[in-house]
Amino acid sequence: MMSKIGFIGLGIMGRPMAGHLLDAGLSLVTVKRGTLDAGLAEKGMQEVASPKEVAQAADVIITMVPDTSDVETVLFGEGGVIEGLKPGTLVIDMSSIAPMQTQAFAKRITDAGGEYVDAPVSGGEGGAINAALTIMVGATDEGFKRATPLLEVVGKTITHIGGHGAGQTCKVANQIVVALTIEAVAEGLLFASKAGADVVKVRESLLGGLAQSKILDVHGERMIKRTFDPGFRIRLHQKDLNLALEGARSLNLSLPGTANAQQLFQACAANGGADWDHAGILRALEKLADHEVGE
Repeated sequence: MMSKIGFIGLGIMGRPMAGHLLDAGLSLVTVKRGTLDAGLAEKGMQEVASPKEVAQAADVIITMVPDTSDVETVLFGEGGVIEGLKPGTLVIDMSSIAPMQTQAFAKRITDAGGEYVDAPVSGGEGGAINAALTIMVGATDEGFKRATPLLEVVGKTITHIGGHGAGQTCKVANQIVVALTIEAVAEGLLFASKAGADVVKVRESLLGGLAQSKILDVHGERMIKRTFDPGFRIRLHQKDLNLALEGARSLNLSLPGTANAQQLFQACAANGGADWDHAGILRALEKLADHEVGE
């Protein structure tokens, strides 16, 4: 396998993903940002001053940062990856960003002699910790072949969707489905609670029928227990739904459910909840109902 991996973006998702790669015996280098996580330091993670130096040191570069502009800065900003890119370097972006810009990024990296793969993930913090992420890949056949051994270290379900940008398009679709399902679970539990039913038993019953879903299981439990620490932050899901709605406008497409979910997330953000877990969409609905689940 590759001699050294550059990993840029050691947040809630990136930190455990990098840990799995280190556990697999790979050598990792990252950009110095404050104090390195003790666990990663103990496993041998190295630090350099800039993405350029990461590119100079690594054969493969993985980025896991919050937004399109962050990826652009890491890759093409001052001291960016492209300044140190060696011929044949594999660049894997595992962030969730705009599909159209991803295609432009891929062209710039390819023109500079690299191989680009967009590989956004689903599964949240738990999926990252358990190396059980779903990974949606946009790449050439060669890029997918080269990236797969690394993706298999951090993920469980890996699908080559199509060419550059196709992975990000799939991730946007995923985020639409997740947002609307979380909203549906919140509305169902809120209705049951206001009607006087035991929401614990309601959820248990629903998990045995057609309404069963991982979101009802995981996020439904969070709603009932009122554990709204992330997880996946509302502000990041807002970013993803912005991508969906911007894309819908460019495609002359109406996504009314997505727009409604985005407004509920915005209501949470307006009430100090931008960093709540996205299960916190329940709180916006509770405010409208003047009722909390479990009351």
